[in-house]
Amino acid sequence: MAPVQAPAAAPTAGGVKFLLDGPYGARFAGELAASSQGYFSSRVTVAAQPDPDFVQTIARQHAMGVTSGQKFLLATWSGVPVTAFAASFLDTSVAIFTLESSGLRRPADLVGKRVGYRKASEGDVIFDAMMAQLGLPRSQITKVPDRESFEALMAGEVDAIIAAIDAQPDPANSNSRKLNVIKPQDYGIHVPGLVYFASNALIHEQPSMIADVLQGVIRGWQFTYADYARSVPVLAGAGPAKLPPERLKFELQQQRPLVLPTGGRIGDYDESRWRTLRDILLFAKLGEEDVPLAQTVNYQFLRDVYRRSPDLAAPGAWSEEK
Repeated sequence: MAPVQAPAAAPTAGGVKFLLDGPYGARFAGELAASSQGYFSSRVTVAAQPDPDFVQTIARQHAMGVTSGQKFLLATWSGVPVTAFAASFLDTSVAIFTLESSGLRRPADLVGKRVGYRKASEGDVIFDAMMAQLGLPRSQITKVPDRESFEALMAGEVDAIIAAIDAQPDPANSNSRKLNVIKPQDYGIHVPGLVYFASNALIHEQPSMIADVLQGVIRGWQFTYADYARSVPVLAGAGPAKLPPERLKFELQQQRPLVLPTGGRIGDYDESRWRTLRDILLFAKLGEEDVPLAQTVNYQFLRDVYRRSPDLAAPGAWSEEK
């Protein structure tokens, strides 16, 4: 996906950085909308800073950020002093894609097939956990590294790929082929997808700033999904690197259930999702839980923001697809 340029924001004295772990685009629409619409304090500077050590960077710079739940939790286990305070995507954006013509529609259909993936990625870990939970023989699946692209799927190099839900080709494109989508959450795998977090030092020194930013991103996501006719031009035209509006709208539509789940509130993760993610990472032998969840995940900021501003929880204009 081509990047969306962030709204320009000059750092201010005593300001706080809000860093995005990835290029500007639809998955950070809530933050971009909050910045462009003035929902953040002028002291908050939004910037994209993809970094293998992203969580450590946030801690070192006494900043805030948004990254995958997996990257966040593994970093905390290694002792990085950060705390999560809300979710951006309440569920993982990972999905398994097959060609509709293949007839592969369920996890069980993948036994004996070739699956393109990226090793140790969120998708790799989620896929293994889903298959294990369903009691399916992972040893009978041929996982092909570095073949997670839709090009590899279309070319027949693999029978399925593990990719982000918003990365799929737009079915309205005349060149695209129809796809089947297998979502882990449909099979009981619920983990935080993208999470908002901050350095422990910042939370200790400026807790009101965390609350203000959280309120801002909630309003930013509301703005994004209230009316595409209004929000898409704002997001697509946020800088010189223009993103095709139709592609941006398509990606926003794909990720909408992750941001606005039926019956849920924006940002409002729960402990069961974190426990599932912890168990999945332990199952994958990617780390050991040296720091308990209770010390790294905070629920109070969410509770306080929604209690102080009940209007934020009301579905209102963004409850209907537009």
